[in-house]
Amino acid sequence: MTTGIRFTSTEMRYIALFESITGANVKDCIIHEEQGRIIFLVKEGEIGMAIGKGGKNIHVLERMTGKKHEIIEYSENPTQFIKNALKPANVKEVRITEKPDGKTIAVVTVNPRDKGLAIGKNGRNAERLRFLAKRYFQIQNVSIT
Repeated sequence: MTTGIRFTSTEMRYIALFESITGANVKDCIIHEEQGRIIFLVKEGEIGMAIGKGGKNIHVLERMTGKKHEIIEYSENPTQFIKNALKPANVKEVRITEKPDGKTIAVVTVNPRDKGLAIGKNGRNAERLRFLAKRYFQIQNVSIT
């Protein structure tokens, strides 16, 4: 699963800061410089602790780092992971299939009202989901319908 993921010293500093403020365990940290944001994957069941009451922890971290923070709850189950990554969009169904050429793809059906939210501005959320699905589950493509 996560074997082969190496953290830079900058990522390690962000992880240490995040864990000391929130008390949640970080599984992964992705720094997206162009968009000025940091994505943290936290252990299953620790999303509430990571966010803090009323988003307090996020506000403290954003003030300290000057970057936006996104938190996703990790799951060993790829279907649940995809749902977590697309929150707060209402995901109706996730179909993961292996094509004859051996590539794995995921087709995610969301509530039509939430399609824009799932895809994100300029496809940002969809791109983030594709990156994470490939990084953790070797899913080559994710399409949102």
